[in-house]
Amino acid sequence: MRNMSIVSEVHQLQLAVSLIELGARLQMVQEETSLSRERLLKLFKEVKGESPSKGMLPYSTDWFLSWSPNIHSSLFMDIHQFLVANTGLSGIEAMIKSYRLYLEQISASGDEPVLSMTRAWFLVRFFNAKMLQLTGCGECGGKFVVHTNELYANYVCGICRPPSRAGKTRKISQPADLLMPNSIP
Repeated sequence: MRNMSIVSEVHQLQLAVSLIELGARLQMVQEETSLSRERLLKLFKEVKGESPSKGMLPYSTDWFLSWSPNIHSSLFMDIHQFLVANTGLSGIEAMIKSYRLYLEQISASGDEPVLSMTRAWFLVRFFNAKMLQLTGCGECGGKFVVHTNELYANYVCGICRPPSRAGKTRKISQPADLLMPNSIP
């Protein structure tokens, strides 16, 4: 970074701030910018008010295939591929715009985002490495994330045929008095 121009450095800082604000992990920001680790640590503390998360990054294609993550991942990839094909955006700029549009769509539906920025980044990398692809649902026609090179002649998505336990992960909150048997005086 020693010979970096001021304009280039400002661009790298803006990119890093955007990624940090979207929840990217340190390793991802470090990979996508030319800023030093020490500089990024300070930037994380300044932007988030805390040190970045520690630990390994999520690295598994299988996570993207389970029911809810698959729906969110498919939405994100549809957005990303559309932007790349129709806007001239590429690389991390396309990633940031795609993720912001994903968050906007999820927020408009009243749902919570399932896909983090770091997972979305890995998803794009898995697509670029040809480990994952989109395939069409035979019932609704939507495109969904699947493993590459598997047979999907009669593929039906998780929206058209949700698994039996789909959507039953949240516990219903009940007042404490409903859980306790009433005492009769």
